[in-house]
Amino acid sequence: MDWSKVYSYCERGADPSFWAEPLNAISNGAFIIAGLIAGWQLARSPRKDWSLFERLLVVLVICIGIGSFMFHTFATVWAIPFDTIPISLFMLGYLGYALRRFAGAPWIIVIAALVGFFLSVRYAQSIPCSNELLPMTRGAGKRCFNGTLGYTPAFIALVLVGAVLLLQRHPAAKYLFGGAALFLISMTFRTIDLEVCRWIMRGGRGIGTHFLWHTFNGLLLYVLLLAAIRHGGGPRSASGGIASLARTAP
Repeated sequence: MDWSKVYSYCERGADPSFWAEPLNAISNGAFIIAGLIAGWQLARSPRKDWSLFERLLVVLVICIGIGSFMFHTFATVWAIPFDTIPISLFMLGYLGYALRRFAGAPWIIVIAALVGFFLSVRYAQSIPCSNELLPMTRGAGKRCFNGTLGYTPAFIALVLVGAVLLLQRHPAAKYLFGGAALFLISMTFRTIDLEVCRWIMRGGRGIGTHFLWHTFNGLLLYVLLLAAIRHGGGPRSASGGIASLARTAP
């Protein structure tokens, strides 16, 4: 187990202590609250066609909060998987869910989309900072855009799937577009965390904006869960889903 410390965010600075990131740690409650409320709503939903997968998505959101809390308190290398794995599973799981249950896509399209999404995330995470690409956080010696570039495929996926659902007149489209707007806000706060560190202070220490990334993402994931709870019964358009759209295209 690697106990090496990770100093990636403004609020921690160079402090190795457990509570060096109080706002970053406590703000993970947004995920847990979102998951608990969504779970309660799912249990009370009049829908009879919801499946185990909706429950798993709810559990993953709660796990995101717990894993991120561990990372922002222990701040060690061994804690990183507890933070990143639930997030990755949710992104892949929800993309597959949206394509299959909302859009009615065939499994071959779902699998191809998941593979493409995974590869695009890996590529986005490897993009280096340069003078040609806005070098956010480069001056602080950190990753390009503070690692936020790795989340851009998820934002693009929300917009693209939302557009497909809009063409199908599916009621979940507005949830995905609303989620994309929230995600754009949260990604901005994640990116500027180190840039504004010297300006946002508490008790003589910088607090940054990473806690707002958690807060808005908690709201984002709740919106996405709400779409699954209310409209996860399959494609609801005259076209009958992606397959029918493809057949009727000129």
